[in-house]
Amino acid sequence: MVDDIFGGMLFRPNHSRKMKKFPSPESLKRRILISTKPPESPENQSQKVQEEEVESNEDKDDGSKLNHKDESDDESEEEKSLAYRNLISIHAGKPKGNVEHWLLDHDQVRRLSLSEQVLEEIAKTRATDIVRFTQRNLLRVYPKGSRVDSSNYDPMNGWMHGAQMVAFNMQGHGHYLRYMEGMFKANGGCGYVKKPDILLNNNKIFDPRVNRPVQKTLQVLVYMGEGWHSEFGQTHFDFYSPPDFRVQVGIHGVPADIDTKVTRTIEDEWVPVWNEEINFALTCPELALLYIKVVERDFSGQHDFAGQTCLPVSELKEGIRAVRLCNRKGEPYKSVRLLIQFRVF
Repeated sequence: MVDDIFGGMLFRPNHSRKMKKFPSPESLKRRILISTKPPESPENQSQKVQEEEVESNEDKDDGSKLNHKDESDDESEEEKSLAYRNLISIHAGKPKGNVEHWLLDHDQVRRLSLSEQVLEEIAKTRATDIVRFTQRNLLRVYPKGSRVDSSNYDPMNGWMHGAQMVAFNMQGHGHYLRYMEGMFKANGGCGYVKKPDILLNNNKIFDPRVNRPVQKTLQVLVYMGEGWHSEFGQTHFDFYSPPDFRVQVGIHGVPADIDTKVTRTIEDEWVPVWNEEINFALTCPELALLYIKVVERDFSGQHDFAGQTCLPVSELKEGIRAVRLCNRKGEPYKSVRLLIQFRVF
């Protein structure tokens, strides 16, 4: 089926020699690569069958033997298994044995799958080894099985260690999903973002938990906001008065760069004017995301949501911008915008 459906688009690995490094993205344009756990070799399958037969025979009191399958059927299955195995470009699997074993350089590129908690635990002591592994191989991170409520983990933990695939639950609407959307607004929103050079440098392996010198300062000047009176009814936020808006501006990235700052609250204004400057010193701007959230302050402590957006710092354009805000689901409002000036130095 794989052969018939993909035809000439299918990348067919040369199994006369193992693929020790990936071909260039340019050479793989419009090609399909199969990455999965390969079927067991005929030798391993035969050994398992023999072991099962011995166990079954030992359990039988009457000494009867199992009926053997037709050898021609076995040969046909082996041929199909081998044919499918030969189409697999990147062998995938979960780690077996100790960490030192699967982080070592092997003679063939591969894809490894780790749960979020396994990555978090290993990264405490082997961060640079993980980054080195992802320079030559693929790493996939997936949510732990106990997230039955479709909640999500922090995707930055995978990204800052070079993971190429960070699997997510798309049903929820938490801020971690907004970070995911913000990251992939880069590169025109095409769904592919190149890893920054710091994660590709072989000479000096990046450790996301080691503080680096400040590389750049991001200056965010929040002027004003508008559009809420067109989007919502007069009593949406407060029954008896206009809303009291404030803006939360935060950086999400490597641990040293994580920070959140809040403007003052402008009371009783549908078109609030803040004129406040916020600065962030960034040690790793290549991985930094700018998360902006507007809330309507409630003196009961239950602030009302009034809009949000997440933008990759690496693609911010300097100057005065009308930044469109989104609802809780990440859908853009028709009218709600913030007037903001960005400056990077």
